[in-house]
Amino acid sequence: MTTQEHLNAIAAPLLAWYDENRRDLPWRGTGDPYKVWVSEIMLQQTRVAAVLPYYRRWMEALPDVAALAAVEEGRLFKLWEGLGYYSRARNLQKAARMIVQELGGRFPSTYAELLRLPGVGEYTAGAVASIAFGEAVPAADGNVLRVAARVAAVEEDVLDPGVRRQFRQWMLEAVPPDRPGDFNQALMDLGATVCLPNGAPLCGGCPLSSLCAGRAAGRAAQLPVKRKKAARRLEELTVFLPLSQGRTALRKRPDTGLLAGLWEFPHVPGRLDEAAAAAALGEWGLVPIQWRQRLDGRHVFTHVEWRMTGYLVDVRGEGAGLTWADGPALSALAVPSAFSRFLAAVKAAIAAGADRGEDAEPSSPAGS
Repeated sequence: MTTQEHLNAIAAPLLAWYDENRRDLPWRGTGDPYKVWVSEIMLQQTRVAAVLPYYRRWMEALPDVAALAAVEEGRLFKLWEGLGYYSRARNLQKAARMIVQELGGRFPSTYAELLRLPGVGEYTAGAVASIAFGEAVPAADGNVLRVAARVAAVEEDVLDPGVRRQFRQWMLEAVPPDRPGDFNQALMDLGATVCLPNGAPLCGGCPLSSLCAGRAAGRAAQLPVKRKKAARRLEELTVFLPLSQGRTALRKRPDTGLLAGLWEFPHVPGRLDEAAAAAALGEWGLVPIQWRQRLDGRHVFTHVEWRMTGYLVDVRGEGAGLTWADGPALSALAVPSAFSRFLAAVKAAIAAGADRGEDAEPSSPAGS
C-alpha cells in the first residue's frame, strides 16, 4: 500500500472507535466557532487537563467575540495567567477585534478566511473549519502527524516544512467529507490517549493497529522522525522581591518581545551575591533593611532557559520606575508563571503581615 492508501483506510475504524471512546470536553458538541477557536488556541502546547479550568473561567468572563474584543488588556492577561505563551492571548483579542470591526461580527466560516486571523495557522484553521463548519480539511497537529507517520511508516523528518506540507496533502485526501470534524477530533484523541509520544504507543488498544505499517515493521516507537532541536540558551538572573509597608514592587515588561506587557519582579542579569544584590537594589533607589529569604527558580521557554536567584527583602525607598502593589492589587496583575515561585513567596509574606517596618535595623544578608 502507498502512504496515501494507508491513510485513506483509517477513517472507518477510527470513527467507530471515536464514537465509543471520545473524550467528554466542554468545547465539544457545539457548533459555536468561537468556543472551538478559543479551545484550540488554549490547547497549543498545553495539556487538556491544564486547559479545562482556564477554558471554563474564560467562557464565563468572555462568552463571545464581542466580549473578547472589548475586554481590558490587564483582565485579558489575568484570565490567561498560567497558560504561558501570552502572544496567544494577544492574538485572540486582535482577531476578535478584526471580526468585530472589519467583518461586522461575522465569524469567518471557511479555512481560507480563518487563515487571515492573527494567530491562526493551518492547524487551527483546519480544526475550526472542520469542527464548526463541516469543511473537509485536515487539522494536522503533533498528535495527527505522529499517528499518520506511524500508520504509514513515514521515515522522513516531520519537522521539515516540506514534509509537513506533504502530510497535509495526504490528510486532505484522507478526510471523510461527511464527518471531517469528528475525523480530526478522533485523530487528536487517538494521539493523546493511545498513540502516545516518546516511544510508548499503546498498540494493543489502537483501532488502527491492523493497518499500521510502523507497527508491522517494529518501528512504531521510533516514529515519527524528528531532527534534534538546537540547545536552549541559558540565562542567569537575580530577581528582587522587595517588601515595604505590606506591598511589593514590580515593573511592566516592554510591549514587544518575550512576555510582552506582563508584570514581573525587577531583576538583573547574573547570579549576584548579597553584596552585589544590595548594590543592584541601589540602582532603583532601594536600600535593603532586612534580608528575608533566598530562593532559586528555573523556567524553560522554547529557546531560552532562565535560572534565577531570588531575594525576598525588606527595603526603604520609592523604587524608581517600579510599581508598588499590596495583596489585592498584586492578585489582579498578570504575572507570568516564570515567576510563580517568587510570587507565592511574596504573597505569603504580605498575607502574614511580614513587613517589618521601615525603621528596622539593617541585618546580615540572607545566607550569611
